[in-house]
Amino acid sequence: MNLPLRILCLCLGWLMVGFAIAGVFLPILPTTPFLLLAAGLFARASPRLERWLVEHPIFGPSLRLWREKGAIGARAKFTAVALIAASFGLFLFSKPDAMLAAIVAAGMALPVAFILTRPSN
Repeated sequence: MNLPLRILCLCLGWLMVGFAIAGVFLPILPTTPFLLLAAGLFARASPRLERWLVEHPIFGPSLRLWREKGAIGARAKFTAVALIAASFGLFLFSKPDAMLAAIVAAGMALPVAFILTRPSN
């Protein structure tokens, strides 16, 4: 890999790690997808950083579970679905018309369906 592309992958990888860390504290940002992106970018640019991320005590288990089994942990599933449901509930407080509510519900149902159809462990 040429140097400019490697630097770009490293920068984007660290940006994804930053988004993932923010996602730990902000319920509107997912953590794991950003970590998956970071691991992929680090795999191309720096095997050492990829290994650090995959072996990280906090972030590593969910990455390894996804890589090895395509699975999402039961606790992460519950948390994700609960936060999506809570977000939809908060959205309903704005009293949207029925069509908009149906569109938003359908849009939120897709990631919920994806999450719930993945193996747990």
